Amino acid sequence: MKTILSRHAQPAMVALVLAFWAFGPRAWTGSEWSLIVATSVTTLVVLGLEWLNERHASWRLTKKEFFTDLFYVILGATAISWTTVRLAETPLKAAKHSLGITTLWAMHLPFAVQVALVVLLVEFGQYWMHRLMHNSTPFWLTHAPHHHITQLNAMKGAVGNPIELFLISLSVVALFDLPVAAEFCAFNILAVVSTFAHANTRCDPPGWYAFFFTTIRNHSLHHSVGYEETRCNYANSLILLDRVFGTFRDGEAEAVGQDERRRLSIAEQTLFPFRPVIDPVIDRVRARRRPVGEAAR
Repeated sequence: MKTILSRHAQPAMVALVLAFWAFGPRAWTGSEWSLIVATSVTTLVVLGLEWLNERHASWRLTKKEFFTDLFYVILGATAISWTTVRLAETPLKAAKHSLGITTLWAMHLPFAVQVALVVLLVEFGQYWMHRLMHNSTPFWLTHAPHHHITQLNAMKGAVGNPIELFLISLSVVALFDLPVAAEFCAFNILAVVSTFAHANTRCDPPGWYAFFFTTIRNHSLHHSVGYEETRCNYANSLILLDRVFGTFRDGEAEAVGQDERRRLSIAEQTLFPFRPVIDPVIDRVRARRRPVGEAAR
């Protein structure tokens, strides 16, 4: 039973999510609160699986890690979500209406195809944004804090600098006419996949699932120690894109982190992109405070 659960937990959860949003009561499938509850339940289930079937003892969740992760989960669901809607989705929808852009054909697609379209749109944007972050210093400075985590757990996908969390949330889904239930279903499926992709579980899904979706095995390799080792497996949930664009690498890593695997505090993660400006100032202040004799040495 444990082996069956570990192999089929992920595809089973994706199937259950698809069924819920496709056939659930409209009062539920049209409510944003349903999405919040569904993604929260997803996280709790995966946290439970971590406790039942741990992958690495070195990734075991501590109280400090739990509350830090919880802070970022709440930050993403509140401030980051609000900022994305205000600064990205609302202006995009306004531009769509003013330019007379319509995609009514999308409203007539089968529900599963609509969900797949949203997943592809979100993941395509995230893949290229993520790849840019690993190949451009200014963008890397926003993303590097996510790679300073020293263990992987169910909520670690939400951990990062606020600027990066905003950038990685951008998509063009607002340009398409799609049912709310299909969008919510896609977001819920992405949450399931990305939660498992960061989770400390021995839930290794069948090969057909791992061909399309990101799993902890290959995503842990993306979190390897060393900058160059991280430049692969960029897809947050749809690793098929890495296969298509030649950035897929097979393998697994237990040791994760950057800069000698030093864990950053919330304050350090927030200020990290500004280190090129802040660090020289701090060094000058420390130099002035240093005793004259010590400065001479």
